[in-house]
Amino acid sequence: MSAVVEDKSKRLGRWYFGGLASAGAACCTHPLDLVKVALQTQQGKLSVVQLTAKVVREQGVLALYNGLSASVLRQMTYSMTRFGIYEVGKKHINTDTFLGKITLASLSGCFGGIVGTPADMVNVRMQNDVKLPAEQRRNYKNAIDGLIKVYRQEGFKRLFSGATTATGRGVLMTVGQIAFYDQIKSMLLATPHFQDNLATHFTASLAAGAIATTLTQPLDVLKTRSMNAKPGEFKGLWDIVKFTARLGPMGFFKGYIPAFVRLGPHTIITFVFLEQLRLNFGITPLQKA
Repeated sequence: MSAVVEDKSKRLGRWYFGGLASAGAACCTHPLDLVKVALQTQQGKLSVVQLTAKVVREQGVLALYNGLSASVLRQMTYSMTRFGIYEVGKKHINTDTFLGKITLASLSGCFGGIVGTPADMVNVRMQNDVKLPAEQRRNYKNAIDGLIKVYRQEGFKRLFSGATTATGRGVLMTVGQIAFYDQIKSMLLATPHFQDNLATHFTASLAAGAIATTLTQPLDVLKTRSMNAKPGEFKGLWDIVKFTARLGPMGFFKGYIPAFVRLGPHTIITFVFLEQLRLNFGITPLQKA
């Protein structure tokens, strides 16, 4: 009697796979994220190459990994939440339609943005330290040290500074990444030219990365400025909008190229890792989670 060969493509992901995949991707793309933050917060005219060279020249190559612990913590809170809710939510919201995917992704991104705000703030601050004079740096030892210092020195409320823009960005990011990835992947698999393999995962995630970058860049710039601001520097979100608008319409898309250069590979690596986790360690339809 011949053994039944399982079709791995039918396997479902576990709720925490997205957080693990995102954390792995963050370790690969962190230097690009650091340069993006530095570009968004500077008021000067340094290019990507000039700014990167300046950081390496003054502080060494390892400075490009400043704030890595915060970046990983952010993915394990922000991405774990949004991917987890999306995966579990599929049982309750019909994602066979694109509208269903967008609805669930928006809900997932909203909660992910809120949960991930404290780690996101520390991440932005630790990355921004590399371009500040030594006497102005916050010098957090790691993500946990940063969270404790913000709480003690600035209060609990400050941990959620920028939560409005972070939540809005989380919604747009999750729609751009997860909903569009799911939709594009489904469309590709519906043709005779694609199977559930690396080529399909790469193509769908590259497109999703470009869409997500375009949707989120204006809010990303505002979020970065809000989280990096000194207490009392801005009166509110509208004050940050006016400050950014002084640079012209393109001020809201400052750092777009490095943002895409970072988010594109990050999205690709995240979904490639995620799909490999699903195919190799996922749940079969008959198996309980």
